[in-house]
Amino acid sequence: MVRYLLGRILAAIIVIWLVITLTFFLMHAIPGGPFASDKVLLPQVKANINARYHLNDPLFKQYTDYLKNAAHFDFGPTFRYQGRSVNDIITEGLPRTAAIGSMATILALLCGTFLGIIAALRQNKTADYVATFLATIGISVPSFVIATLLQYYVGFKLHLFPPIGWGDPNQLVMPVLALSAYPVAQITRLTRTSMLDVLHQDYIRTAKAKGLPGYIVVFRHALKNAIIPLLTFMGPFFAYILCGNFVIEYIFNIPGIGQYFVTSITNRDYPVIMGTTILVATLMVTFNLLVDIAYTLVDPRIKLTDQKGV
Repeated sequence: MVRYLLGRILAAIIVIWLVITLTFFLMHAIPGGPFASDKVLLPQVKANINARYHLNDPLFKQYTDYLKNAAHFDFGPTFRYQGRSVNDIITEGLPRTAAIGSMATILALLCGTFLGIIAALRQNKTADYVATFLATIGISVPSFVIATLLQYYVGFKLHLFPPIGWGDPNQLVMPVLALSAYPVAQITRLTRTSMLDVLHQDYIRTAKAKGLPGYIVVFRHALKNAIIPLLTFMGPFFAYILCGNFVIEYIFNIPGIGQYFVTSITNRDYPVIMGTTILVATLMVTFNLLVDIAYTLVDPRIKLTDQKGV
């Protein structure tokens, strides 16, 4: 296990370095600069600003300097927010992003697993058709469309929940619903398909023949093995929660890191783009590692290493 973890950590460092390198050079390959659109600034002022942020340095020197600072978890000052650093933005915005993402994750897992189990146990019946229909809608309609519809009808027309903002618990309802719609649909489909396969296995028939209660057969025997394909989905699932959260935050005007990331792209705020990209890449690598470890906890037959320990 230790050898495996060390190998994965080394691979994670390489992946993050590649993400930093590609993002850095792709941003600087775009013509113009972060202050090119500020027509009100005099050329001398722009030159001073570029010198202050070392934008006049050779590109490779900017790259190596950024790597050194990033290694010390210093992502530099922002170009558009006076007196603030990227670390300040991440520290302030990450708890808000994590709050919405964690609630959407819990809702997606609970609702998706429940609907998938019901659909499998009631195959080709009304409950199955309803769950399948809802899953199809959730997959077909993008999260930003669902967010806009909720914002307009539930927020502006019916006045059930605040359409935008942050601070009131009621303001979390619509963002969480919009963000969790797609994962709920995917988890429902995966759980249904996996449960149908498991319920036809011999050991399930044996458990039923022993006279075990239905809920024990479903939750202790069937679900434990049916959840393994769901773990495979968890890596892309967390990627969607993070990246989809950025769009949801922008629509509902939530001051999380997602809103800063979206606005930084239009503002060409290089440090904010780099800092949030590194954060997302690190979280994704960590989540994928946790999913691999979770395999062994759910099914002891799955090993992270072979018999030789390679």
